[in-house]
Amino acid sequence: MSQCCKKIRDTVQNLASDHKDIHSSISRVGKAIDRNFDADLCGIVPAMVWESQEKQILVLAIIEHFYQQGLLGVAEELCQVMEARAETVFIWHRDTDDYNTIPYLSYTERCCPLPSWAVSHRQPLAELNSSLEFQLHRLHFIRLLAGGPGKELEALNYARHFQPFAHLHQQEIQVMMGSLVYLRLGLKNSPYRHLLDDSHWTDICDTFTHDACGLMGLPVESPLSVSFAAGCVALPVLMNIKAVIEQRQCAGVWSHKDELPIEIELGMKCWYHSVFACPILRQQTTDSNPPVKLICGHVISRDALNKLINGGKLKCPYCPMEQNPADGKCLIF
Repeated sequence: MSQCCKKIRDTVQNLASDHKDIHSSISRVGKAIDRNFDADLCGIVPAMVWESQEKQILVLAIIEHFYQQGLLGVAEELCQVMEARAETVFIWHRDTDDYNTIPYLSYTERCCPLPSWAVSHRQPLAELNSSLEFQLHRLHFIRLLAGGPGKELEALNYARHFQPFAHLHQQEIQVMMGSLVYLRLGLKNSPYRHLLDDSHWTDICDTFTHDACGLMGLPVESPLSVSFAAGCVALPVLMNIKAVIEQRQCAGVWSHKDELPIEIELGMKCWYHSVFACPILRQQTTDSNPPVKLICGHVISRDALNKLINGGKLKCPYCPMEQNPADGKCLIF
């Protein structure tokens, strides 16, 4: 017993020594989190924001995110718990019958409903210039090629499905037909080995996601995930500005009323709408101050137009043309 106890103590001591570096790293994790993540967002978000209509909008965004990810059970449970508006649930149930297959298609190709879905939606997909149906036929043709010698005749017969797509995908069809020459020698050791790449299925899933969302008028990316990514970019900058404002004791600089103290660049990925700034007033146009196109073709803001009116006439600030202010047309970007 004494020998066993000694052996156990030695083993424990050796383990503690071997894992000393790991334990020291783990012990610093908490301090690193506290140092790099500020949980106090009171200075960034108005205090009443979650007690108004925005809270309901956030709940609906979370529910839509779960529906869009195919997590129907989670979304329905959240609807019951949060007492979300019932019409939103019904809209998603009606519109996402096909879309909900996306998460499962990423993991398995068995019993795939996509070919029948693409055929039943052929006309609307054609209006979107979608290549989904062709990609599905190409994938099936490649599966036949992967079967090796003895599949030539079946592959040739199936190649007739490519006829409707010949004018748009001629080069890709030529490549697939040329691969038949190397079928007896094995495609893995041929110039056509790229046809056996697993990325074809991933491309089909991405195309289906894009096209299905386009048909239903839904964004490809979840609005919640996009907002979260934008927040990860914007919050560190806002936290730094908050610290500077508190340090210099100029709290009145930032009033939180739909404005930011500085310009924050989120990158091209987060650009969804065009922005027009009035060249006269140097202000960004809004719904209440829209851009106006003059007869001469120059564009200014509504406020600038009103300030330039003299004696019931308007002289364009960029050319000598005089015109009636009522002839200006509001633009929508």
